[in-house]
Amino acid sequence: MKRKVGALEKIEADHAALRFKIKRDPQSYRDDFSNQYQQYQTLRDLFLQSPGTTDTGIVALKDLVEFISHTADLYPDLTAQFPKDLTEILLQHHEVLEYELRDKIVGSLVLLKNKDVIDSITLLNTLFPILIATPSKSLRQLLFTKILSDLRSANAKTTNHKLNRTIQTVLYNLLESDKESPKGIWAVKITRELWKKQIWTDARAVEVMRLAALSENEKVVAGGTRFFLGGDREREEAAEDSSDDDNDVDMARLRHQAGINKKTKKKARELKNAAVSLKKKEKKKNAPHPLNFSALHLLHDPQGFAETLFSKHVQNSKVKFALETKLLVLQLVSRLVGLHKLTVLSLYSYFLKHLTPRQASVTSYLACLAQATHNYVPPDVLEPLVQKIANEFVSEASASEVAAAGLNAIREICVRQPLAMTDTLLQDLVMYRKSKDKGTMMAAKGLLSLYREVGAELLNKRDRGKDAAMGIRAGTIKERRYGEEEVGGIEGIELLEKWKAEERRKQREAAGLDPDGSDGQEELDAAEDWKKWEVESDDESDDSGGWINVESDGEDIQISDSEDEKDQAKQPPTKKAKLGNTPTPVPNPEDETTQPPPTSTSTSKLLTTTILTPADLKQLQTLRATTSLTSTLPSHKRAQLLAARHADEAITAETIELAASIGKKSTKEEKIAMAKADRETNHQSTTAKRKEKKLAEGKSTTNKEKARKKNFMMTLGKAKSKNKRSLGDVKKTLLGHVERKKRGGKRGNKGN
Repeated sequence: MKRKVGALEKIEADHAALRFKIKRDPQSYRDDFSNQYQQYQTLRDLFLQSPGTTDTGIVALKDLVEFISHTADLYPDLTAQFPKDLTEILLQHHEVLEYELRDKIVGSLVLLKNKDVIDSITLLNTLFPILIATPSKSLRQLLFTKILSDLRSANAKTTNHKLNRTIQTVLYNLLESDKESPKGIWAVKITRELWKKQIWTDARAVEVMRLAALSENEKVVAGGTRFFLGGDREREEAAEDSSDDDNDVDMARLRHQAGINKKTKKKARELKNAAVSLKKKEKKKNAPHPLNFSALHLLHDPQGFAETLFSKHVQNSKVKFALETKLLVLQLVSRLVGLHKLTVLSLYSYFLKHLTPRQASVTSYLACLAQATHNYVPPDVLEPLVQKIANEFVSEASASEVAAAGLNAIREICVRQPLAMTDTLLQDLVMYRKSKDKGTMMAAKGLLSLYREVGAELLNKRDRGKDAAMGIRAGTIKERRYGEEEVGGIEGIELLEKWKAEERRKQREAAGLDPDGSDGQEELDAAEDWKKWEVESDDESDDSGGWINVESDGEDIQISDSEDEKDQAKQPPTKKAKLGNTPTPVPNPEDETTQPPPTSTSTSKLLTTTILTPADLKQLQTLRATTSLTSTLPSHKRAQLLAARHADEAITAETIELAASIGKKSTKEEKIAMAKADRETNHQSTTAKRKEKKLAEGKSTTNKEKARKKNFMMTLGKAKSKNKRSLGDVKKTLLGHVERKKRGGKRGNKGN
């Protein structure tokens, strides 16, 4: 029996058929489209009289809106008013619209933007005010998704600076206009999502989040603070996930399957598409990656931002934020102070009243204090804090976990500012290395190892160690003063100098010359290095005749002025020197005999006599990679590297608590809980795990396993043929089985 088709289904089918015909021949069906558009205008006028209605006219209007939005680009003269109608309906009546019609209008506006009927700025200026005003959760989710999708597509090929500036201005004005409103949370969500996807990576986005962190709404403040503390990590994780997804294609496995399975055009097409996709991904992977700065480095005024943030949200007693939010803000302030080496002295006095074991989340306070410490913080400001930590946490009456956390916090502070420690306190703390608790012992030994490198003169002679004691005796280790900076050259230059000497020796031995002689070969080698580099650059680079930008380690080459000073000593004094205020001391021969040798290390001869070629810098990079540089450096150089490495690292409460967890034994209840959790997750047998691993690697199974899993109906023929065998055939099969067992199977692998 033929099914009856309803009127609405006929209209929908007619619209789909007409849309298909219009796209094929727009001019022939212009009158049909005009009739449908007039019907839309009639229904629109009826709808505007009562927007909250839910009768059948809404369904017809929804179908017409969808139909016209698909074909509006073919008749721009007839549909010039159509986008404005949809925008006005959505902006004025989004609270009372029927949800299907509302979602259809949103989708139609996005479709019109994709067809270039309207631009992205018009679309986003329509959707964003509704996003921050509507009470509907489903509509907010839909609008949020559409806004992010549109911004992502607009910046897919090239960065759309005009659109980005417009949206960033809208978000900035939203946060600036009403600092107490919770609507600013949408500015935080949009900016954080686009930062994670590496669509917005400029200082404008950071400025929007800075304003969010200074808001007066707790949710907005927490969102802006979390962006600065974890936005870069989210961006790196998203980039790693996308790179992992790109490596899912295994071409070797696909070729192997194509060679075994049945040859079809579809399989060949899939293999070809996979090869093209893999080639594109490799090209994208090897493309030069733009340098993305951290959000904390893009701040215009970190000093002012840190001071305002601390005084407004942390120090102000009138602010009634939760403890978790205050700790987030405190972490951001301390991160800014430590990273940019800022001076906020009121921050350290704030910590004094919170450094007690009874304070909630005290390890977070200890981590913030250590993170806010750097070498420009005055030692007299930090000494009371270190003393209070030692008195409150590190004592015989304290629990082992508390003592370990206190010692670990003191070590983290002293890594960044060694002058915060006094000799008496240090010698007392080092005695805890004889503690029976492993966590406390390891924390005390870590503090001892630190000061053997950065301040051995504060330790007792028996605790200094061999290297530190010899350095103090030889004068190579001296007491460090506040604000003093060590000036160094290129790290690892000694490795390059040694490598050049060995290469030169080998070349002279191969030529039959004196290995220790010198005949100007160094200049020839340097010229040859420049010549080789120029040839390589001509082959590899598209720039002709230009300099090669060689990456450096951020350190300037320090060249000694001793030769210039000698020349200047021979010249007569100038007029400016004669009029100097400070008299030049007359050297005394007796004083020269009693003075200790100079403690400063001599500058490398390679830096003062030659110009490093690009080939030399490339070889230096290779030598650094193959040699453990820190093991060959003196103790004061290792201390510099240690402090520089810790400057950009964030300290968390887990870092402080780590020493306390070392050597801690689990209770019986904890062991039972761990066993149950392991049983729930890892319930497979060893064979099953091995089989799963084999399948994941793309390896096949044995013929015996295939036969065991074969369909039962496929095994009936073999079973019937075995039953029909004669007695002689059975005997022959059994004897063959016995013989194979004797010689060790089919391959004869029986051992001798």
